[in-house]
Amino acid sequence: MASINDAAREFVANIKPDKTIYAFYGKMGAGKTTFIKAVCEALGVEDTVTSPTFAIVNVYHSPERGEIDHFDFYRIKKIDEVYDMGFEDYFYSGNLCFIEWPELVESLLPDDAVRVIVTDNGDGTRSIEF
Repeated sequence: MASINDAAREFVANIKPDKTIYAFYGKMGAGKTTFIKAVCEALGVEDTVTSPTFAIVNVYHSPERGEIDHFDFYRIKKIDEVYDMGFEDYFYSGNLCFIEWPELVESLLPDDAVRVIVTDNGDGTRSIEF
């Protein structure tokens, strides 16, 4: 059984240079934020990585990849809120974008967004598929 840090390093090793949008799907408490934190650490981010639940987006810096934009759309009530925040500036910047609760903005995701499924297996372990 791989640790979360091992899984994060494997995930980072599989990031393709032309893929920048990663949409993380999973139930509340499945471990999306925890996994994104481990991925950011594997990318050398030294900032504190937390869920941007209220801010909607947190920006981190990776010495390897530059700016990383971390979204949490859980509290979005209307799609207009996402337009108002200027999502296009983030999604089409070329920066890595990690998106929690992408189902709420599905129509705005680029066609080539990578879908990442985080599943709580019920026994204290998680599965990550992408």
